[in-house]
Amino acid sequence: MYRIRLQEFEGPLDLLLFFIRRDELDIYDIPIGDIADEFLEYVRLLKEVDLDSSGEFLYMASLLVNIKARMLLPGQERDEEGEPIDPRSELVDHLLEYVRFKEATECLESQWDKRARQFTRGLSSADVALDPESKEELLEATVFDLVSALRRVLTTVETNGYVHEVGAESYTLEEQCEFLRAILSIQNKSSFVSIVTGKPKAFIITTFLAILEMAKVGEIDIFLQGQPYDFYVAMTPVHSEKPEA
Repeated sequence: MYRIRLQEFEGPLDLLLFFIRRDELDIYDIPIGDIADEFLEYVRLLKEVDLDSSGEFLYMASLLVNIKARMLLPGQERDEEGEPIDPRSELVDHLLEYVRFKEATECLESQWDKRARQFTRGLSSADVALDPESKEELLEATVFDLVSALRRVLTTVETNGYVHEVGAESYTLEEQCEFLRAILSIQNKSSFVSIVTGKPKAFIITTFLAILEMAKVGEIDIFLQGQPYDFYVAMTPVHSEKPEA
């Protein structure tokens, strides 16, 4: 079981790297057709949950479609010297440069963490997740790890036809945060899929956004337990303690 530390929202290159690492692909030989199709699916989903930077994702989607079209042409493109041109080469260069930047950033963050641990002080609520005595192993996770679970649930909704709505139902972020607090006050830990199964689409999406918001402020922990396309949520210890009588 892993407890994850949710990073800030990532951009389109992070989504491409997510696909490459998940499927263990060769970055120099990306199956652009499959990647382009799946990227478009995720872009449609990210637009539905109204996450930021949709313009950047749409631009990358158009770039992938363009590369896919060029690769389907019967004659291979050639440069001025007559050498064949791989339409993916520019994208690969951008990805490699981005990976180097991310690795350098992670190295600096690691050095900062080591430096911070040299000072003796009590752990604040924001530092509980960094406690080396914690039994769960911390795992850096991307928003896309969580979006995969959302995608699975919404696909099930569409496949099974959960569309019986007498009237338009709306759910606010505040309401769903309260809903999650109520659920987690009864159950120590609950899976995302079990929380939203059988619920309307608007409920599912708003609950997902509430989970992201509560994780961002450190109110809940998110756990990965080796089950594909699902994750677990639990109140952080500082928020789960009951007040003294």
